[in-house]
Amino acid sequence: MTSAADAGLVLDVLDVHLAVCRMNHDAPFPTWLPRTTSPLTAIVRTDDELSIVCPAAEVPGDVHHEGPWRAMKVAGPLDFALVGILARLSTTLAEAGVSIFAISTFDTDYLLVRADALGDAVAALRSAGHDIRD
Repeated sequence: MTSAADAGLVLDVLDVHLAVCRMNHDAPFPTWLPRTTSPLTAIVRTDDELSIVCPAAEVPGDVHHEGPWRAMKVAGPLDFALVGILARLSTTLAEAGVSIFAISTFDTDYLLVRADALGDAVAALRSAGHDIRD
């Protein structure tokens, strides 16, 4: 296995304010979900809930949600053999007192931080040797 701890990572700050929504596990996919291109939309259904991450501007006021969040995308694609990427980034942010919401895709990882904590997150990651592109 290859470690991700040897070099700084490159992360891109996405230019969108996001919301993290929670719906009942058996809810249908909402019709308000953006049909246009968005830098990040994620839908996860479990036995307990339907979670949706999408642009905050698209979420109706009656939907249970948290936000706004900002996202940082780890430059990828990442090899599945790499280990420790999220651990390294989340540890740095935890030590800086920044809470995260993580999403992984086939190609890469995304770290969401509360919009008002983005500056602290960027500063902490840069101090740890990562390249943050806004």
